[in-house]
Amino acid sequence: MKRESRGIQSIEVGGELLRALARSGEPMMLRDLAREAGMTPAKAHPYLASFSRIGLIEQDETTGRYEIGALALELGLISLRRLSGVRIARPKIAGLASQIGHAVSLAVWGTHGPTVVQLEEPAQPVHIVMRVGSVMALLETATGRAFAAFLPEKTISAALDSGLDRHGVGYNPKRAVKGAKVAEILAEVRKHGLARALGDPLPGVNAFSAPVFDHSGHVALVITAMGPEGTFDARWDSPIAHALRDCAGAISKRLGYGINAAAE
Repeated sequence: MKRESRGIQSIEVGGELLRALARSGEPMMLRDLAREAGMTPAKAHPYLASFSRIGLIEQDETTGRYEIGALALELGLISLRRLSGVRIARPKIAGLASQIGHAVSLAVWGTHGPTVVQLEEPAQPVHIVMRVGSVMALLETATGRAFAAFLPEKTISAALDSGLDRHGVGYNPKRAVKGAKVAEILAEVRKHGLARALGDPLPGVNAFSAPVFDHSGHVALVITAMGPEGTFDARWDSPIAHALRDCAGAISKRLGYGINAAAE
């Protein structure tokens, strides 16, 4: 029988507070956080103070609410980057950024939707409201539309109905989540194999996004190329579009996409 390693009980108890924050996905008041973790506020507070000191959580000085801190976010991003698809894609998108002379990002489907895990900028970077860790709105951004068009319909419907990406870049709380317009947007993405954004939601910035598929045909990653409207050629058959499709296709092939079909 395998002997269980000795642990530190107080860390395990405090970990319930972190789990409660992760489940919520929203900043929480002390009383609510303690209740969700199954303890009193008086018991929870010392744990929160210690977690704050090391950056696992942080407290908003205005509202008093607690949320995930910088260290926790960094650990989460490290975990995402270690995924095999991300490891394969990172050097590829660096090469793509150099080839097209524009910024290129890599996103995965995270807890709150499309999440940027890598950003490669050209020699003269364009100002964009995006950084590693950013969540991109599902219907308003090229990155989000690429996920929305190719992930299972039930996954996207649930995400849109719940407002999963409500803190995402470009999110519009008044948007319609269903209907002819949404269907038309996603049909265009599937038709071209790319999602496109023209100066919206980022004024003055154009973008293309391409899905990367794994061996089972599921969307593993989305690669997005973006740049200023004046220099970023956003035609569907532009050199940028072709380079992005080729890059996404090469990574998909490395992940085994198409192997099962070829063997049949």
